[in-house]
Amino acid sequence: MSEITFGTDGWRAIIAEKFTFANVQRVAYAVGEYIRESYYKNSGGQRLPVLIGYDTRFLADQFAFHAARTLITMGIPAKVSNRDVPTPAIAWAVTLEPTAGALQLTASHNPPEYCGMKYIPHFAGPATNEITAQIAAFLDRMPADFEVEPVAVPTFDPKPPYLEALAARVDLNLIGKSGLKVAYDANYATSRDYLDQILIDSGVSVTVMNNWRDPLFGGNMPEPKPEYLKSLIKVMQAGGHDVGLATDGDADRFGAIDENGNFFSPNQLLALVTRHLVKNRGQRGAIVRTVATTHLLNRLAELYGLELTETPVGFKYVGEHMRSGDVLIGGEESGGISVKGHIPEKDGILGNLLIVEMMAYERKPLTQIWADLQEESGVKLVYRRADLDLNLKTQRGLMDTMKASPFTEIGGQKVTKVDRSDGLKFYFDELNWLLVRPSGTEPLIRLYFEGSSAERVDCVMADFQMQVERILERYSGNGKAASTQVGSGV
Repeated sequence: MSEITFGTDGWRAIIAEKFTFANVQRVAYAVGEYIRESYYKNSGGQRLPVLIGYDTRFLADQFAFHAARTLITMGIPAKVSNRDVPTPAIAWAVTLEPTAGALQLTASHNPPEYCGMKYIPHFAGPATNEITAQIAAFLDRMPADFEVEPVAVPTFDPKPPYLEALAARVDLNLIGKSGLKVAYDANYATSRDYLDQILIDSGVSVTVMNNWRDPLFGGNMPEPKPEYLKSLIKVMQAGGHDVGLATDGDADRFGAIDENGNFFSPNQLLALVTRHLVKNRGQRGAIVRTVATTHLLNRLAELYGLELTETPVGFKYVGEHMRSGDVLIGGEESGGISVKGHIPEKDGILGNLLIVEMMAYERKPLTQIWADLQEESGVKLVYRRADLDLNLKTQRGLMDTMKASPFTEIGGQKVTKVDRSDGLKFYFDELNWLLVRPSGTEPLIRLYFEGSSAERVDCVMADFQMQVERILERYSGNGKAASTQVGSGV
């Protein structure tokens, strides 16, 4: 049987290679076994339903219905969304009635040839490691003679209650009266007719782009990064719009372009939303961020007198804190965000709406609000990302070597602390650091650099690569050099 491995956020694989109907059936059966054990065993016969959604990828809808029929054959009620659906919308749906959670057929921001499955428990956040481990343990339980019955599958519409929930979490009246003009790139994905509809219904002028289903996502990655938002950037550069908005394939990540066509990174947006929640809404609570996310949030926590918690990479860790404590905002550098009063799952649609709400409050362009934040915080940080594309053996060798003998100096800066909670995080001081960790979704080693000046960051990046290359000389097939994605700010 094909190997099925659960990563940071569910199982993902290439369609027709490992992501097949047979393997979807195996995973659905394993989820069904988990539901039997965790929800039905002591339920007195009550059979809670499972909600199933899917994104716009090739065959994703058919995979969803096959998963539903697998569960129904097992005696577990299931129903499928009436169209492709954002992950936050299907997550919100599990809170509206007693359920045994949801299955979402999505590979999120991954390339078009990928599909995936993620289980969302009844608490509407990512499955914890413990839940995922239990599901993985059931992968080989499906009997050899198990046959899926060709039963009818009921459908449901998660859109109206989700839009109603968003309307309760942002000030649509203020947004509608703001006169803001928005450009929105649906990225051929699930947020179309969601984000644009709620803005248009509130009275905002919206220019909508790429708002139809395309399993190939226009030949790009369905990710809100500048290299994939060239059309939106061009629209913003032409003038006439105040902000450009975008989401990823399943709308759990967000991105924004300012009035001049400049891309705003998730780190910047998380800092801006944090400031907005405190300054304009008067809210309080902890800031929870992942280990790879900007330390500008540390500075804001200090400035506002808020608690800050750092977690490993993966919104499931952020979500756990949101379920158990008083959290104002939870976020990650890859574009995930949720806020107090909402589900403990990342929501790119809500993230974009909060950016528009912030602009409506401030009555200033995005560039000016960002300048105000930098002046108030007293820091201007530089954040860079790079990837090491190495084979698995070399990845392990590199990480093992660095763990056994961590670097003590990089780019002329003394390492003051090494954090091992997720990969290796080398601290030079509280604002200057380097993180090295294997990706949980792709065969890469992720590199994250942040510092108080471009010169310091560049020096650390160059020296780190030299030290890594000396280690890689010990291994054969060391792959390609790091591919750096350079950013001028946080």
